[in-house]
Amino acid sequence: MAGMAAIVTGGGTGIGAAVVRRLAGRGVRCVINYASSRDAAEALAAETGNGSIAVQADIADDAQCRALAAAAIDAFGRIDLLVNNSGRTKFADHEDLDALDAQDFLDIYRLNTVAPFQMIRACAPAMRAGPASAVVNIASVAGVFGNGSSVAYAASKGALITMTKSLARVLAPAIRVNAVAPGYVGTGWFSERMTAEAFAKFEAFIASQTPMQLAAQADDIAGPVVNLLDPASRAITGEVTLLDAGAHLDIGLSRRPGRG
Repeated sequence: MAGMAAIVTGGGTGIGAAVVRRLAGRGVRCVINYASSRDAAEALAAETGNGSIAVQADIADDAQCRALAAAAIDAFGRIDLLVNNSGRTKFADHEDLDALDAQDFLDIYRLNTVAPFQMIRACAPAMRAGPASAVVNIASVAGVFGNGSSVAYAASKGALITMTKSLARVLAPAIRVNAVAPGYVGTGWFSERMTAEAFAKFEAFIASQTPMQLAAQADDIAGPVVNLLDPASRAITGEVTLLDAGAHLDIGLSRRPGRG
């Protein structure tokens, strides 16, 4: 993968940052996109030491998606890989139908589903010119089982999974498009809402509920993402890989509207 160029949205923190580090280790230069985490993104670009750059863009806006793609071309002369990692949610019990309104659905859908489409569209011309271009969308088990942090979040990730399959079909053979669907991932999304002691207990509980006895971390997701981007995976497109430490094997657990 040495010499390739990638864009990772939401690349300054969490899963995105773990993907950037793994790609850099494979010789890939990255455009580390951020919306507000400027310090983290710039520090990560400096950490990689391979010419990767941090670029601010609100990818819910189509014009900024196109500008982000142009920044990658200006910096590296190519775009080979795209990881659509940015996302948002609103925590709301699935049973509480009054916890969400139309604007919540639109805001979540705009970033979780429309923005990845806009990024793929913006990058497609350059990616079609490459020898082994690939996209990975970060979906969620919520989009498979209808659970997760809210009904709106699950619906947006379900739409992202369907879109992955649609675009894999129409962009082949030039561009492969796959998705990963993580379950729980121990990022700041959870740890910043709890004390260190409460977070440790929470992760121990999560691990106890999975066949692998594992509370996945960002790097556990980044590894499979990079594997899907690797040209060695050229026979894989239109796939959705569940990354939940086997929790989906427990039918009872998959039916409960827990966090996904």
